[in-house]
Amino acid sequence: MARSTTTACLHLVAVATVLAILGEASGIGFDLHHRSSPVVKQWAEARGHPAAAWWAEVQGSPEYYSALYHHDRAHIARRGLADSGKGLLTFADGNITYQLDGSIHYAEVAVGTPSATFLVALDTGSDLFWVPCDCKHCAPIDNNASMPRRGSQLRPYSPGQSSTSKPVGCDHELCDRPNACDAANSSCPYTVRYVSANTSSSGVLVEDVIHFSRERENVVGGEPVEAAVVLGCGQEQTGAFLDGAAVDGLLGLGIDKVSVPSALAAAGLVASDSFSMCFSPDGLGRINFGDAGRRGQAETPFIVSNRHPTYNISVTGMSVAGEAVAAEFAAVVDSGTSYTYLNDPAYTDLATSFNSQVRDKRANLSASIPFEYCYELTSGQTKLSTPAVTLTTGGGAVFPVKEPFVVIGGQTSDGRVVVLGYCLAVLKNDITVDIIGQNFMTGLKVVFDRERSVLGWHEFDCYRDVTLENDGGSLGAALGPTSVTQIQPRRSEYPGAVPVSPRQPGSGGSRRALGGRLAFALMLLIPLLAVV
Repeated sequence: MARSTTTACLHLVAVATVLAILGEASGIGFDLHHRSSPVVKQWAEARGHPAAAWWAEVQGSPEYYSALYHHDRAHIARRGLADSGKGLLTFADGNITYQLDGSIHYAEVAVGTPSATFLVALDTGSDLFWVPCDCKHCAPIDNNASMPRRGSQLRPYSPGQSSTSKPVGCDHELCDRPNACDAANSSCPYTVRYVSANTSSSGVLVEDVIHFSRERENVVGGEPVEAAVVLGCGQEQTGAFLDGAAVDGLLGLGIDKVSVPSALAAAGLVASDSFSMCFSPDGLGRINFGDAGRRGQAETPFIVSNRHPTYNISVTGMSVAGEAVAAEFAAVVDSGTSYTYLNDPAYTDLATSFNSQVRDKRANLSASIPFEYCYELTSGQTKLSTPAVTLTTGGGAVFPVKEPFVVIGGQTSDGRVVVLGYCLAVLKNDITVDIIGQNFMTGLKVVFDRERSVLGWHEFDCYRDVTLENDGGSLGAALGPTSVTQIQPRRSEYPGAVPVSPRQPGSGGSRRALGGRLAFALMLLIPLLAVV
């Protein structure tokens, strides 16, 4: 029986506490450990090496990611990936992304002159890039001070304080609400409403620069690049944006002309109108602009609607444990949605087929868990065996779902972490659009090739920034019938494992406080226009 080993993300569910725990991967062959890992630390200390010298960065800390960032710079220069033409663009602080709030990935983005740095949610399901600005009703900046950053600390952005800022008038081609303007020369207003309940951002559009870096061989730190973009000066936020989700803003990566990828392509700053996102099981990721992927990667065409274009693909079939499950539906590939949402009959067919193949006992682990199919683990169980899930896409390429489940843990009164069980991390949809959420993209490098209008993917190591040799994303390839996951619960120091406490608008509270994390781990950051 073919087996694959994955890394589990443990969600702690208690009476008043929800905490994410990351499992550790194991497999046949050599064990690979990052130099900042506890294993390497123990090895070094046992051999008389000073811990501080060998293991200077705490895993998941800003210093940890800074070390990875500088390693990337040197690594890319050494292997000659920075070409002499239009090389890949990354944000000025690097291409590393963080998984916060359990599932959604964030990146540091520097805006304006002098630059203000924001840790923004990366959302392929929407188009506009907006940040809190000249705030009338925003999440308090003081409550974001503990969020992990490699670069500058967050400070307020105001177009009036940026020398590169320009107003966007109501006669601008990207102003889609000219009828809401008082006069043709007034600032263009915007409002984006998202599927998540009562969640929106509104304000005025402005033009300013985002700071990028282009990797060049023999150029230390890369070549600085400034790209003019139209963005939202987000004066008022509602709903989940006041409760800890995307408090620094949101970067829309969609197809519309106002999106950042569209602006980069229109300005001729990328060799290919495309970008890639890599999602590691433990919460680290990468984003690169101008990346069209690699030759031979699995691909499926986009189904682009003229009314509101999104990264929509066709799913022509599914498989669970190697057995075919009939399906035919279209789905939006959305990094801004935490989990995968399917309508019937696809949801019921997938869930019941998964349930029929699971060996563990079905259980109700907690009333706060939104998933329908959950299973308990026996005391002392260190591995779980789950049926492998794949999607067959338009054109026949197989999309391997590396982690269709989420592992649930609980925290005892004395602070010990125990594994309770796991759930199929797919939800029955209550809107008309099927959504392939970020959890289905875990373990893959996903390429949004807008130039060729295709979605590409292949298995990828986000840490080493290289393609895995055992690529399960090739055309026609399929996972083995069973996925075996090692579960070794431990307190993770990754940013993605830090729970966030909901708070009332304008109230105090720390982002690192315990409680209520699942409330916005289930974010649906897709505009309502896309589901009408």
